[in-house]
Amino acid sequence: MTDIKRTLAQVWGYTSFRTGQEDIINHLLQKKSLLSVMPTGAGKSLCFQLPALLFENQTIVISPLVSLMDDQVNALKGIGVKAERVHSDMSDEEKNNIWKKFKKGIIKIFYISPESLMRPSTISLLQSLNIDMFVVDEAHCISKWGSDFRKDYEELKELRKYFPYSIISAFTATADEETRADINQKLTNGKGKIFLNGFNRPNLSLAVQQKYNWKEQLLEFLQGREHQAGIIYCLSRKDTEICASYLSSNGFRAFFYHAGMEKVDKVNVQDRFMSEDNIVICATIAFGMGIDKSNVRFVAHTSLPGSMENFYQEIGRAGRDGIDSDTLLIFGLQDLFQRRKWIYDSEASETFKIKEIKRLDSLMTYCDSATCRKQTLLSYFRETCEPCGRCDNCTNPPRMIEGTEYAQMAMSAIYRTGQSYGSNHIIDILRGVGNSKIKQRGHDRIKTFGVGRSASKEFWANFIRQLVSSDNLRINIQKYGAIEITPNGEKILKGEEDYFYKRIDETKPHKEKKFKKDILNNEMIESDRNLLTDLKSMRLELAKELRVPAYIIFSDATLHQMVLHKPKTHDEFSRLNGVGLQKLNKYAEIFLKVINTQN
Repeated sequence: MTDIKRTLAQVWGYTSFRTGQEDIINHLLQKKSLLSVMPTGAGKSLCFQLPALLFENQTIVISPLVSLMDDQVNALKGIGVKAERVHSDMSDEEKNNIWKKFKKGIIKIFYISPESLMRPSTISLLQSLNIDMFVVDEAHCISKWGSDFRKDYEELKELRKYFPYSIISAFTATADEETRADINQKLTNGKGKIFLNGFNRPNLSLAVQQKYNWKEQLLEFLQGREHQAGIIYCLSRKDTEICASYLSSNGFRAFFYHAGMEKVDKVNVQDRFMSEDNIVICATIAFGMGIDKSNVRFVAHTSLPGSMENFYQEIGRAGRDGIDSDTLLIFGLQDLFQRRKWIYDSEASETFKIKEIKRLDSLMTYCDSATCRKQTLLSYFRETCEPCGRCDNCTNPPRMIEGTEYAQMAMSAIYRTGQSYGSNHIIDILRGVGNSKIKQRGHDRIKTFGVGRSASKEFWANFIRQLVSSDNLRINIQKYGAIEITPNGEKILKGEEDYFYKRIDETKPHKEKKFKKDILNNEMIESDRNLLTDLKSMRLELAKELRVPAYIIFSDATLHQMVLHKPKTHDEFSRLNGVGLQKLNKYAEIFLKVINTQN
């Protein structure tokens, strides 16, 4: 048995490694630097903790959060590893005693914040010791292109100057191509090997809903989850408090969490969440990084996150134990406006603002996707997969319309302008808008100028987003959001393949009115209560069989209509709100049988 296998078995009690772990560990044991991107729950901590035990000298782990340090150090102590940390929540006496132990070599793995590490006194002390490895955890924080940039992290780029003979390793759960390159350049001068362990989380189901009444939509999603742990991400501090109050009034043990709370209150909420299994946290992005709770069964967003990286990282906090877990993103146009406003109003450089806007556009592409959500999500990170069979688009495919000619119009405009412009410029060309930018570049004289003027600007914006989400076009962030044609798109442009798009509704849906009609009240007769119970049981049975959330089958509002109208035929069943052609063919017979059994 090799040293690493023996250590794995004796210290951690595992008989085998997870995918990718052993390659990373072997690379570090060869004293080589690296950047590892691993999905949440893939076991990245083990990748640096195990080599640290086998090195002759000590390892420093740079961590951004007190809670993360405490969790990892306590876990290591629990398996007999000599680990410690120093942070702002500790007394000076505690910190001094730990530093004494570290200088004597008693502590093998030492956790510290970037602010404390980069102090001249700390650097001087560590230079007098032999540090085998520095580990930068949550490494996306070092990059301005990452989802949680922190200025104190950027100082870590000086580590290779102060410690030229130490290994510099970096780990993160999410980083796109540009962010990876930036991290690697800053920490290793571009010399570290990049390990990509895949972004696919097969146990997560994905769903997106257009926002019409987020409280009702959230409650539907949470039906039957009163005894599960979950996280609800909200746009503002006020929204977290409203959300927690609403869920509490509906039988959930819900608490809010945001940066404006007193420190003791935040600690209490987090401690309850970590120790109890049926707590729902309604939070801003202030909550979650480094939360090592394996049995979070769901993550929902009541508004649009800031980017695909943020979204991926936040949903990654569900199902770390590998068991099936669900995610829901509820978004509206107002969310998009707010996100864009925050970017434009920030003090960041214009280059940064442009790239953040394009990242936000990529998330909108995910929301608009007509194909498998998992495929759309992974394509952003340049990965592919088979259709997942579990997301909302796989289980209830949207109505598709033949749109090859529209696609060829758009791609022709993109091709004829050198694949160097963003969607707004392409849309203006298609609609024949002769503005100064188009005239200066001669784009009012190309063959496709004005060919799509019969369709609205909103239509073309949605249509192009769908072409991106289906991997026929791609947004090149490094070229400031220029739209490029993919190999798949070239086949459509050449007429070798047809293209179908999800029907585009250009008017805002008024689902709140639709759902307020025909809702059962508290005075319904007992037989109706029994029927509703039977219908919910059938829905739950089907949901378990298909491994999807119950609301994917039918919403509560649709079940209520079944009870009120008691349809007897397929035709009557088809008239219920929420019953489309696919659901009619798939479920009508099953639910009609339940209804008719009661009559």
